[in-house]
Amino acid sequence: MLLTKEEIKEQCNVWKNMSKSIVFTNGCFDLLHRGHIDLLEKAATFGDILIVGLNSDKSVKIIKGTDRPIESENVRINHLIKLGMISAICFFDNDTPLELIRIIKPDVLVKGGDYNTKNIVGSKEIVQWGGRVEIIPLTPGYSTTMSVEKMKREGLV
Repeated sequence: MLLTKEEIKEQCNVWKNMSKSIVFTNGCFDLLHRGHIDLLEKAATFGDILIVGLNSDKSVKIIKGTDRPIESENVRINHLIKLGMISAICFFDNDTPLELIRIIKPDVLVKGGDYNTKNIVGSKEIVQWGGRVEIIPLTPGYSTTMSVEKMKREGLV
């Protein structure tokens, strides 16, 4: 389900009162691929509730460039919802999800293997309130950015 920041805060309080463990990950998830799915499947195993912070179209343009995203917010969210493992999705417009992480206060923060705990936004905060950070190894051969660059070279985009 897609929730606003206000709604996600309320829903997280409900889940926490039910003693549910909340897992958070974030990303653009532009051109959803096997690597994204592997990350989300593994993230879902770290708790009861999986929340995805999804970069808005505006945010994707800021961090990836004006020719991104390839798929709109609506398309990206529909792809994620269809996976069936995500409890809630919340958009964010900033270049990082730090505000959203502070609102949710997850028990577990998950990122892909292209990060380390020193450069994961929110890792310091998570540890301060007793949570943990999990880094999932990347699935070899899958990257939307690399795929887009290849499509550009071949004149497909």
